[in-house]
Order: sequence, then structure tokens, then C-alpha cells
Amino acid sequence: MNKEFLKKIFYKSLTGFLSLALAILLFFCIRSLDELRRGFRWIMDILMPFIYGGTLAYLLKTPCNYLEGKFQALLPEKGKRYANVLSVVTVLLLSLLVIYLLLSSVIPEMVDSIVALALMVPGRVEDLALWVVEHLEGNEELQSYASAMFSDMENWLRNWATTDLLPTVQGMMQGMMGMMGDVMTTVGSVLTVLKNVVLGLIICVYSLLSRRKFAKHGKALVYAALKPEWAEAALRELRFVDSTFVGFFGGKILDSAIVGVICYIFCAIMTATAGFQNAVLISVIIGVTNVIPYFGPFIGAVPAALLILISSPRNCLIFLIFLLILQQFDGNVLGPKLLAGSVGLTSFWVLFSITLFQGLFGFVGILVGVPVFAVIYDLLRRWIVRGLKKHGKLDVLQ
Repeated sequence: MNKEFLKKIFYKSLTGFLSLALAILLFFCIRSLDELRRGFRWIMDILMPFIYGGTLAYLLKTPCNYLEGKFQALLPEKGKRYANVLSVVTVLLLSLLVIYLLLSSVIPEMVDSIVALALMVPGRVEDLALWVVEHLEGNEELQSYASAMFSDMENWLRNWATTDLLPTVQGMMQGMMGMMGDVMTTVGSVLTVLKNVVLGLIICVYSLLSRRKFAKHGKALVYAALKPEWAEAALRELRFVDSTFVGFFGGKILDSAIVGVICYIFCAIMTATAGFQNAVLISVIIGVTNVIPYFGPFIGAVPAALLILISSPRNCLIFLIFLLILQQFDGNVLGPKLLAGSVGLTSFWVLFSITLFQGLFGFVGILVGVPVFAVIYDLLRRWIVRGLKKHGKLDVLQ
């Protein structure tokens, strides 16, 4: 009895000590929050190549698994061991080809668009000034004020276009090396990014080639650290997280590619009939920004519409009507078809998750907020259902 009493006292004392230690640790963490942030950023800077490589490998593992299965079926028995290497090489080459085609078609058109805008805007301002002056006829004071204001604006735009914008664009066309000035910090940051990208690609290749080995090691670690029933539960949750992320990003990328292609077909038709310009650039803007959930279509519509508005307000109105129809089709037909079952969130929770994670993690939070919140939402839902079953109140949900 005395032994049991001492054991109870010991566990209570240990609990009190650990609680006090955690409280003190939390206090010092809050007090040293700036130092912790700096330390976290320092660690993230060191691990940035692994973040780049791991993220890229995770995005490419699904097509790698698909191609590996196809190569396993096509290759003879002696060549099956090379199926993994062939799948990785094929996926990387296809990815580089897609990136090259996009950059080679978008960058020249983007440069041409900037040059055209720089040359066109002063003339548009002059036309607007003439229109305003004509409609202010009879009011000499306002007419004089408007003429002076537009004259100053036109001179400023012309000087800016000739002295700032056009030389910058010409420098871009001559190559990025010409834009690296005398500032060593700029050179250092560019070299750091290049180093991270190159190391990230190497890490991506190693990760893809060893993805099954890493999965086996991770599974062994889970079983070594947890009881069998807890390990099975943890692996089930990890599989659910993986299927949620793969389903969301795979479906969203395919959805955005289809939206971009539809937009290009429309712009190509309008180029032949109504004099549309920048069809490739506009389609890429619409397709890429569509990857961002909820706000993406609005973000892409603004620069695309402005590119068309400069040359033709009528074409801009036609494009906005088409874009509205396209987004309705994407939001109500194409998107739900491709993303069915990947997140299972209502529009309210999608908006909530984007707003929350954007505030916490910025642009990265916008991209990953929806699948991360979908996982949290599903865990909470199952916990609530389990609690209601335990208390015999499952009919509350009906």
C-alpha cells in the first residue's frame, strides 16, 4: 500500500515538474520569438535545395510510377530492372521540354507586348486628352487644366518609356548577364538561387530513383517507433494525406492546362477574325493563374484584360464575356469532374483555408492551403463521428 502511495506521489510530482518545465520553455520561446524566426529562416536557407528537390520529386512521382508500370510491361525480363531509370529520365525530359516550349513562346511575346505597350500608351493618353478636351468645350478653365494635366502625363510616359522601360527590355533581350549590375549582393543572390536550383534538380533525380527505398525506410521507422495498431493508423493517415495532395495538385494542373488550351483556341480564332494580339501570352497567364484556387481566375483576368484593352476596348469586352463563361464551365463542370473526391470541401471552407494559410505562409499558403485544410477537416470530422458514436448521439448529424 505504501509502495503504491509512493508511486502515485512520484507520478504526480513528475507530471508537475514536466508541466512547469514546458511552461518555462514556452515562456522563453515567446520571449525569444525573433531569434527563433531567424534561426528557422537560417535552417530553411540551408535546406532550400532539399525543399526544391523534394517538392519537385513529389510532383513527378505519380507520372514516374505510371511510366514505370508501362515500361515493366513492355520490357523483356532482363530489362525490367531498368524500368525505374527509364521512367525517371523520360519524365524529366518531358518536363524540361514543356518548360522550354513555354518559355520560348512566352518570353519573346512578353517582351514584344511590353515594347508595344510602351510605344502605344502615350498615343492612347493623347487620344484620351483630345476626347476630354472636346467634351469640356465651353468651359475654358477646366479645358485648360485638363490640357496641361494630360500634356504633363504624356511627356512623363514618353520619357519613362524611352529612358527606363525600353532600355530594360533591350537588356533582357541581350541576356540576363547584362542585367547583373555592379551590386555584389544581387550577384550573390542570383548565384545562390542557381545553386539551390541545380542542387534541387540533383536531389530530385536521386529522390525519384530511390523513392521506393525511402518509402520502405519510412515505413520501417513508423513500425519501429509505434505499436503495430498505432503504426497502421499512422500509415493510413499518411496514405490519405498523399492521395489528397496528389489528387488535388494533379487534378488542378490538368484542369489549368485544359483551361489554358481552351483560352488559346478562342484567342487564336479571335486573332484571325477580330485582330486579337498576344494569344499565347494571355493563354499562359490564364492557365497558370488558374492553378491558384478560388482567386486564380480573378488574378489572371486583370493583366490579360489590360493587354487587350490597350489595343481594343471592344475586344476586351468580348474576352471578359468569354472568360466569365469559361470560368463558369471550369467551376461547375470541368473542375468538379477532375477534382471529385480529392478535397471534399465546400466553397466556404476553400475560401477560409486560402485566407488563413495565405496570412500564415504567403503565396505558398495559397497553393497548399486547400489540401492541408482538407486533411485537418477530415481528421476533425472522423474524431467528431467517433465521439458521437461513443456517446450514442450519431443521429445529431442526420
